[in-house]
Amino acid sequence: VQLQASGGGLVQAGGSLRLSCAASGGTFSGYVMGWFRQAPGKEREFVTAIRWSGGNTVAADSVKGRFTISKDSAKNTVNLQMNSLKPEDTAVYYCATGRGILSTWSQPEAYYYWGQGTLVTVSS
Repeated sequence: VQLQASGGGLVQAGGSLRLSCAASGGTFSGYVMGWFRQAPGKEREFVTAIRWSGGNTVAADSVKGRFTISKDSAKNTVNLQMNSLKPEDTAVYYCATGRGILSTWSQPEAYYYWGQGTLVTVSS
């Protein structure tokens, strides 16, 4: 399984970015796709996740109402639309996939495969 994250970049506070994660090398029905982020000097933190089949989503309180996760099953791609970005959203964003139950989606341990990360920088 390979995950390829893309779409990071530099944006001003209040702006928007759209990240994508292309998955290949497996069948993902029943899997969960999650986004995590890690800022310099901080631990990796959960952002949001979606189930490939069914479309259930979970999001961290810090991004609710600003970030939206969606999937394109035909393309095996999960997107993260990030609006109203803040400087504190600056981080390397990672996509990951696993088969955990909903209550575990916020935990990195629930994910088997990880992408390489894409840097998002929000300037004030």
